[in-house]
Amino acid sequence: MAERQSSWLVPLLVLIVGTFVSVLDVSIINVAIPDIQNEFGTSTENIQWITTAYSLTLGVLVPASGWLADRFGSRRIYIIALVAFALTSALCGLAWDLPSMVCFRILQAVPGGVLPVVTLSMVYKIVPPREIGTAMGIYGLGVVFAPAAGPTLGGYLVEYQTWRLIFFINVPIGLLGAAAAFLVLDEFPKPKATKFDVWGFLTVSAGLFALLLAFTKATEWGWTSYPVLILLASAVNLMALFVTLELHIEEPLLDVRLFLLWPFTNSLVLLTALFVGLFAVLFYIPLFLQTGQGITPLHSGLVLLPEAIVMGALTPISGMLYDKIGPRWPSFIGLAVAAYGSYLLCGITANVPESQIVLWTCVRGAGNGLAMMCIITAGLAVVPDHQVNSAGAINNVAQRVASALGLALLVGMETSMHAQVAADRGGLLPSGSLPNPALETAAHAPDPAALLAFWSRFQLEVMARGYANVFLVTALVTAAGAVAALMLKVTPASAADTATTESAGQPLSSQPRVKEFVG
Repeated sequence: MAERQSSWLVPLLVLIVGTFVSVLDVSIINVAIPDIQNEFGTSTENIQWITTAYSLTLGVLVPASGWLADRFGSRRIYIIALVAFALTSALCGLAWDLPSMVCFRILQAVPGGVLPVVTLSMVYKIVPPREIGTAMGIYGLGVVFAPAAGPTLGGYLVEYQTWRLIFFINVPIGLLGAAAAFLVLDEFPKPKATKFDVWGFLTVSAGLFALLLAFTKATEWGWTSYPVLILLASAVNLMALFVTLELHIEEPLLDVRLFLLWPFTNSLVLLTALFVGLFAVLFYIPLFLQTGQGITPLHSGLVLLPEAIVMGALTPISGMLYDKIGPRWPSFIGLAVAAYGSYLLCGITANVPESQIVLWTCVRGAGNGLAMMCIITAGLAVVPDHQVNSAGAINNVAQRVASALGLALLVGMETSMHAQVAADRGGLLPSGSLPNPALETAAHAPDPAALLAFWSRFQLEVMARGYANVFLVTALVTAAGAVAALMLKVTPASAADTATTESAGQPLSSQPRVKEFVG
């Protein structure tokens, strides 16, 4: 194993750059979609391929990221990926029509999928086990702050500058980050070279592609439509074939036996619960504010900014708590607080003031900030050194699938609820009568705009009720995650270090990195 650096703070800050730009690009693009659509003159259905193509490519590339880091060296791959991300971002900013934009987004997703995996594995190589919680708390600033800060930054650039700047801004950040990495980061000894698992890569990539495409398009095509059912069936069979292959070859692309480590598997379950709620808020709150209440993209982003600040402030604290008391209680309390924040969001109405939304999302943000990095660290802490890259790839795949699956299910549920609520409220109006005073006034007003205003108000109330039901589901899912967090079992860090370093006759690379778990 590579000797850990005595001073890891500066290298860690350099690694945050790669994580931040890759995560930021997932959320910042959303506020620019309407402007891009208008400039390119394309349909709403087609413009969504800007985000869909990026997500699908990420799903394909992430499984191979760990092998690339092992084969060519983490430092080299990180620098190359950061430079490539900057250059492909520039191409996206120069796109002249939709096909060129989709093509450049696919190219951008290649380094974008590699960066999170490589940076996560490098954190575990430069930081001593006893301080890994603190380090992950600092590293988490890029993970938790970027998704919430994206709408604010993107909203400003779109409203006051041009949508192309959301891509061009990555260029100086990426190049400066690569230069800093070249100067600061040390190269780590590469593990024994392994053959590339071609069949494993083809099966898992095709399976994830089918799965993510089905989740992304299910609402548009219908969950019971033939294309979606065929994609889901193909995904299940391909993933089953992938697992079978990985269990029977000597050098697997991803070691699926890692799922036998319960703390690692439990962390993936907890991350799923957390990410479903996180992306539900990031998707529905801006949509409600912009579509329902008619405020600008920048304004809606500013409403979510306090949540990002709260998460950013608590993430380093959660890392220090991890080093002191382990992951169980910070994870449990964080998920419980996040569940309560989601429950508060169930109070969303057509008249809800923005201050209430800010307060409710900040409560959720506090829970996310307290729990997220503890959960990730807890899972990776039990993984042997030589499998950290593979575990990091699995962790990132789980995050992608959880966010895509959760959002697709919530959108489908919200669409169904929206139709049901609208039908129920419409059914309250008896045939031939107008019992609602506002409707009576609007119906007999000389200006047809009065009736349109009433209809818009009715739709806003229905939207709010549907979104409230979505947040109730996320609250229940997050609360279930809080219960699962109680299963994390820890031993004192000092005992873990002793057990790790005094294992007779076994190299450290064959031991879990931080044996803070039993059972």
